[in-house]
Amino acid sequence: MKTVRRILVYGIALVVLLGAGGYAALCFSPALQDRVFGMMVEQVMSRDTSSLTAEDGLRVGICGSGSPMPDANRTPACNIVFAAGEMFVVDAGSGSWQRAASWRVDAGRVGTVLLTHFHSDHIGDLGEVNLQSWVGGRAAPLAVYGGPGVERVVAGFNEAYAMDRTHRIAHHGPEFLKPELGPMEAHVIEGVTHGSGSVVVLERNGLKITAFAVDHQPIEPAFGYRFDYKGRSVVFSGDTHKSAALAEAAKGADVLIHEAMAMEEVAIMEETAKRNKLPRFEKILHDIPDYHSSPRDAAETAAAAGVPTLVLSHLIPPVPGWFGRILFLRDTGIDGVDTHLAFDGMLIELPAGSKDVKFSDLGR
Repeated sequence: MKTVRRILVYGIALVVLLGAGGYAALCFSPALQDRVFGMMVEQVMSRDTSSLTAEDGLRVGICGSGSPMPDANRTPACNIVFAAGEMFVVDAGSGSWQRAASWRVDAGRVGTVLLTHFHSDHIGDLGEVNLQSWVGGRAAPLAVYGGPGVERVVAGFNEAYAMDRTHRIAHHGPEFLKPELGPMEAHVIEGVTHGSGSVVVLERNGLKITAFAVDHQPIEPAFGYRFDYKGRSVVFSGDTHKSAALAEAAKGADVLIHEAMAMEEVAIMEETAKRNKLPRFEKILHDIPDYHSSPRDAAETAAAAGVPTLVLSHLIPPVPGWFGRILFLRDTGIDGVDTHLAFDGMLIELPAGSKDVKFSDLGR
């Protein structure tokens, strides 16, 4: 037994010495530093994500599951739908494109952005989506869909990035960065008003995208979107109070990605803000519940729509890790509805010719 212990002790000591020696070598050897860095770069750049745009089903990557409230683990609203060989961005909250870029997706395949509404946490990274997809080799101007007012949003971002585009063209050359593909193009969704119907906004290569009105009053327009492709379907609620129109639009879908506000926790935050004499924060916390949905609201909407899989996203307030799962899922138990909590990097796969819903992590 003593011999075994000695071997273990000597073995551990050897590992520590080798580790210390390796660390010292790394600190003082530029050649070794460059070699290690090269290995790290190779691991990142060799990552193959081409299967995400395979035409064998519908996929959704969640690049932003958070809200305007600061959260170290979640960026504001952003989703990427992979279908028909393309990538479609639904909302683009601040910082969310960096999250998506870390997955090594082919930014050049992003041709369309769909905005649910014009709150800052849904449009803040629109300029970056446009810039990075242009640099990534996008074949046409980025098409941005939204309700009336989307023209102003697009024009504003185009102007804000005008000098940036000029500088990049001057540096890399107009053959590499085609000037005519740099600015975005606005596409106004019309014929849908609060509580009134739906409209197909895009249909090509077997994919159909439908916009429908949701209840985010006094914010108007406010849309949700439904994607149907090869017999599979996913619905995005956008920001909304509990809505019969949303349940109607989501009927028979495979997955509903629905916003969620933990109302009791927001009330606790409001009372805490009052107690600590933070009147502006108190005012905001008092106002926001009336145009958002609770996790229970979302589960009831999924049940009413006959949607078997619910994913809660746009989570308010930010709550860390396992405790957040407890708070957001504690009142969502409804027969026939399987509820999941979104995270940045969640991948949802809906294979064609199947009823399967597969979950994994693009961040790994």
